[in-house]
Amino acid sequence: MKIKYLIFVSLVFLNGCGCEAIVNRLAFAPAETATNVPEILPAGVHEVYIRTADDIRLQCFFIPRRSSPGIIIYFHGNAGNIYERLPELVNLSKTDISVLGVGYRGYGKSTGKPSEKGIYLDGRAAIKYAMEELGYARDEIFLCGRSIGSVVALELARNNKFAGVILVTPLTSGQEILRAHGYGPISLLVGDVIDNMKKLPDIFCPVLIIHGDKDEVVPWVMGQKIYSQLNVAKKMVTISGGHHSDLERVGDVLYHKSIAQFIRASGGG
Repeated sequence: MKIKYLIFVSLVFLNGCGCEAIVNRLAFAPAETATNVPEILPAGVHEVYIRTADDIRLQCFFIPRRSSPGIIIYFHGNAGNIYERLPELVNLSKTDISVLGVGYRGYGKSTGKPSEKGIYLDGRAAIKYAMEELGYARDEIFLCGRSIGSVVALELARNNKFAGVILVTPLTSGQEILRAHGYGPISLLVGDVIDNMKKLPDIFCPVLIIHGDKDEVVPWVMGQKIYSQLNVAKKMVTISGGHHSDLERVGDVLYHKSIAQFIRASGGG
């Protein structure tokens, strides 16, 4: 976890220096697919490929739930690949909703190289696929972003009326990540890289935030700050004792119950 944080620190510092190519190499940590491929996909999981506007081929996993009118589009954190999120995707589908897990460009079997701008294009392609190929209306789609995935979810939700947005361990901005970890002077250099706060005035759909109060990478106060600045129907759930990557283990019942309740309240289940 410390390594992932140092990568993120390097990202925001170098972006302030205008080193875009270096930034993109340091910001994302895709895992080699060969080390994370299960012999057999879990029952009901379908591997699908989505083409982006800039002709990148994304490896994704789709879990249909015919009994539900809604779908969750899931955006993961900056490390690993979509294979590592299969248990979470399956658990999300157990709330009786379809799930589309998006593998970013450069991750797993996806082509291309990851970048902040690129993962926004990936997210837009996933929404287009859900609407045009899977037949979901915009107000039947929930966007779920975890860690850096929260940046994608909020960017896509801007000025759009989705069914809802689920943010797990969301960060406020690159500047505040640096300040939270004692890099105050450097924070002045980073501008608005990976900035969720500037997006909040443009959010018009319900939002659920889940955060652990022991998060050592993205402090709990960041989730609280995002919550306080949202002017929509909203709820924040704190997992007591939860760190950045163990929320489902530490607070399994509360974690999934909160998501299921949010979906039902927003008309998705």
